[in-house]
Amino acid sequence: MAILPIVEVPDPRLRLISEPVAEVTDELRDLIADMFDTMYDAPGIGLAAIQVGVPKRLIVMDLQENQDEDGKPIREPRVFINPEILDPAEEQSVYTEGCLSIPEQFADVERPARCRVRWLDENGAAHDELFEGLLATCIQHEMDHLQGIVFIDHLSRLKRDMILKKLNKARRAAA
Repeated sequence: MAILPIVEVPDPRLRLISEPVAEVTDELRDLIADMFDTMYDAPGIGLAAIQVGVPKRLIVMDLQENQDEDGKPIREPRVFINPEILDPAEEQSVYTEGCLSIPEQFADVERPARCRVRWLDENGAAHDELFEGLLATCIQHEMDHLQGIVFIDHLSRLKRDMILKKLNKARRAAA
């Protein structure tokens, strides 16, 4: 498979609203495989299709929270096609988020602590599950991308501007 270029802020494609996936095809499965390769290479724990320039309602995730006996992360890849959030909890939680589209920048974001999610997998099978903890945070973060939202949009203008300044400074230093 292939490692795809990751779209970074301020690229206007990150502001697009992604279109529903009409059909699960072999071409879509190839994109899913490429997205996993890209996410693992970055490295990251979640990636929305728009982050590789494809405006489709598709997310790949792997929290890699568990480790094998050698201390290596155990991969547990998950695919979310046309995901929907249902019944977000009123209770909020705060998690320090980062994003492959905003490299090396992190901030605390408050989101619902739990949410029910409905989606299709890479075989077209329907799922409906309650997510909490990091899984709930990550799916909400990635689903924001499908709506043209990045995590810094949840921050105050001051914090958002500080992150963008640090990002630009890092890009100038790397150039």
